[in-house]
Amino acid sequence: MPLGLERRHNTGQLHFITFSCYHRLPFLEHPNPKDTLEQVIEKTRHSHKLAIYAYVLMPEHVHLLTSEPETRTLSSFLRVIKGESSKLLKGTRENFWQARYYDFNTFTTGKFVEKVRYIHRNPVTRGLVTHPEDYRWSSFNHYATGKPNPIEIESEWTTNRRTPKS
Repeated sequence: MPLGLERRHNTGQLHFITFSCYHRLPFLEHPNPKDTLEQVIEKTRHSHKLAIYAYVLMPEHVHLLTSEPETRTLSSFLRVIKGESSKLLKGTRENFWQARYYDFNTFTTGKFVEKVRYIHRNPVTRGLVTHPEDYRWSSFNHYATGKPNPIEIESEWTTNRRTPKS
């Protein structure tokens, strides 16, 4: 682990995670790789029993706001996502993902809101779209409409769908 990087796991806090394509190359530039990665993230989210509160898939990196997995570690969750998606996406490339990831514990409501906004504004800031709702590979539209995403988003709408009505 790099000097000064401290990971705090098993705290019950949420984690703002960033991981990047190898050498930050735009391997996720086209729709198909992003669609495939969404499927891998959702399958892994379900198997590791963790909640995802927000996400965005950018051309050369990914942001996730997650809980800690119930059954395994956060690093295991990311290792599976990277490994499974790499098998499907790397083609003739030697590497698809950078080895490391960035992890920031989100410990207050203010930080939660800040990270969700950052995630959802990332495609606009980068000039990929004019409005967050125009970017398909993000949790923004779930927050705006409540409609399910390819990756299940932990929200009031999701909770209401899970809770049987009396």
